[in-house]
Amino acid sequence: MEHRLGTSRHLFDLTGKTAAVIGAGSGIGEAVALGCARHGARVFALDVNEAAARGVAESAVRDGLTCDAGVLDIRDSAAVDAAFDRIDAAHGLDIVICTPAINVRKPILKYADEELARVLDVNIKGNFNVLRAAGRVMTSRKKGSIILFSSIRSQVVEPGQSVYAATKAAIVQMVKTAAAEFGPSGVRVNAIGPGVIETPLTAPIKANKDWYDAYAGKSVFNRWGRADELIGPSVFLASDAASYVTGTVLFADGGWLAADGRFMPPGM
Repeated sequence: MEHRLGTSRHLFDLTGKTAAVIGAGSGIGEAVALGCARHGARVFALDVNEAAARGVAESAVRDGLTCDAGVLDIRDSAAVDAAFDRIDAAHGLDIVICTPAINVRKPILKYADEELARVLDVNIKGNFNVLRAAGRVMTSRKKGSIILFSSIRSQVVEPGQSVYAATKAAIVQMVKTAAAEFGPSGVRVNAIGPGVIETPLTAPIKANKDWYDAYAGKSVFNRWGRADELIGPSVFLASDAASYVTGTVLFADGGWLAADGRFMPPGM
């Protein structure tokens, strides 16, 4: 038992692994990139905003971590292929974590064709590009972990979330299919489903007290989540601790999906 416990302490160690974290220029992606680096991984911080990605990498290096940066638009399948090929040729590609998504909050009857195309282009096509490119590299290597970001909106919705929710549900199905297809080659594929998280993208919601409080009240903790609270789920799924976990969604939502009401009956 002592030997097993001693070994288990290293299950979350990413030392010797190379991780490409996409969307690493800010928010959840930044937190996850730095978290993976702190757990020992060589991290490539990739973002459509190259300057932001480089800023994150430089911050990591100042802390003594191993982190490089680069520009990547996940809508460009050739660019995704090339980026993963370069990383794999230089270091081997063990972990890919893809966080980007966009949302246009509008009722269905007001959605414009170009808005529909924009959300689908990033959330479905972009994530598919990452999944396909990472899968091609990792199935060849016979190992690896791919993590896409879904959402509680894959399960529950609200007005104005039709297309976003549909894309987050689609990510779950892509993950499950990829897990089935890549599993025989030793590659794991999972998703993380955050609840409402404080990031630069959700700042306008936080600025509206009623909106902020309504979302906080959906968590059993009565608060929003922080970007750094997505590090643990990401490192777990990336690490050997999750060696038998694939094709699933790890929800980090503060209990949003668990509790559909907060009324405490008399006498309880």
